This record gives sequence, C-alpha cells and structure tokens, in this order.
Amino acid sequence: MSIQIRDESCIGCGRCVEVCPGNLLKQDASGKAYIRHERDCWGCTSCIKACRSGAILFFLGADIGGGGSTLSVEKKGDLNLWNITTPQGSIRQIAVNPKESNQY
Repeated sequence: MSIQIRDESCIGCGRCVEVCPGNLLKQDASGKAYIRHERDCWGCTSCIKACRSGAILFFLGADIGGGGSTLSVEKKGDLNLWNITTPQGSIRQIAVNPKESNQY
C-alpha cells in the first residue's frame, strides 16, 4: 500500500503533514507535500482524508482487491466523496457522510 502525491494539485496547506502518524510526509521549499519513500506508507489513509484538494492518491493494489486502482477523497458540503479510478479510467464514487458513518 502506498500513496502518490500529485504535485500539480497540492495547495501546500500542510494538513496531510500534520495528520501523518508516521511523520512520513514533508513539505518542500514551495510548501508542496511529498513522501520520501512511498514504500514506508502505513496505509492509514489519514492524509487522504485530510487533503482538501484531492492531491493524494491511495494505490489499491491487487493484494487488497483493488487491481491497481487509485482512491482519492474530495469534500462536498457535509459529504466525503471517495473516488475510485480503475487502471482503465472508469470512476466509481462513494458518498460518505462522516456525521452518520458510525451510526449502527
């Protein structure tokens, strides 16, 4: 499991750096986030959920049933939109309301 940070989408807010439990994310001189060694990523997805610009992609490898898809999250009102993009380019979107996600 690993992440990929799209430099062109990063706005340099530093939210991902703040929430990374492994202190793996850093900011370069221009404020853009980066991870030195993607293989060190724990796969916790904290950075993806904190990123407001959709700049961080989470690789969904075959070992977890993703077949090479990527996951990104964007916020729209009260909803978190989880966008899953397959290697072929098709996108599936799952809307999650964090206020209701743990109601059982």
